[in-house]
Amino acid sequence: MDGPVATTNDLKNGMVLNLEGQLWSVVEFQHVKPGKGPAFVRTKLKSVMTGKTVDKTFNAGTKVETSNVDKRTMQYLYKDGTDFVFMDGKTYDQLHVSETVVGSVADYMLENQEAIVATHEGAPLYVELPASVVLEITYTEPGLQGDRSTGGTKPATLETGAQIAVPLFLETGTKVKVDTRDGSYLGRVN
Repeated sequence: MDGPVATTNDLKNGMVLNLEGQLWSVVEFQHVKPGKGPAFVRTKLKSVMTGKTVDKTFNAGTKVETSNVDKRTMQYLYKDGTDFVFMDGKTYDQLHVSETVVGSVADYMLENQEAIVATHEGAPLYVELPASVVLEITYTEPGLQGDRSTGGTKPATLETGAQIAVPLFLETGTKVKVDTRDGSYLGRVN
């Protein structure tokens, strides 16, 4: 084990574990003390590289290798081919982050927006946006008067190019608040 070592009793959400050379962040964990047999820890881990989640159970007190993850607030500058270029506002260092690492947050990210970029030994792991962002609808079918009561939705294209479902009465040019985790519509912004 090269990295710092913790035991399963030290687990925290967001901690990054190095299991057999793969990095996994802890999404949730639960200490279980059964009536018979040894205590154990049930975890949900998310692969830092692929984003897929797995359930893994450890015996209580098992030693696990953790990884130091450096999280910095950076500004998204522009896209360069398949890379997104971020800049550290303090050092002005620029960091190229590949499309696969940025993943679905690219749908909600505008140039000059701040994001948290997590790196491990200089390699980008993932990009985190605030829980919600405000984006403008650049195209949606015109709504009909009287549509407010139906509770229906229609697709709308955001200024980032992503599509989300919005209430029928919203129009092109409206600014909306969007949940960056699942792309859901959170409300209109005046």
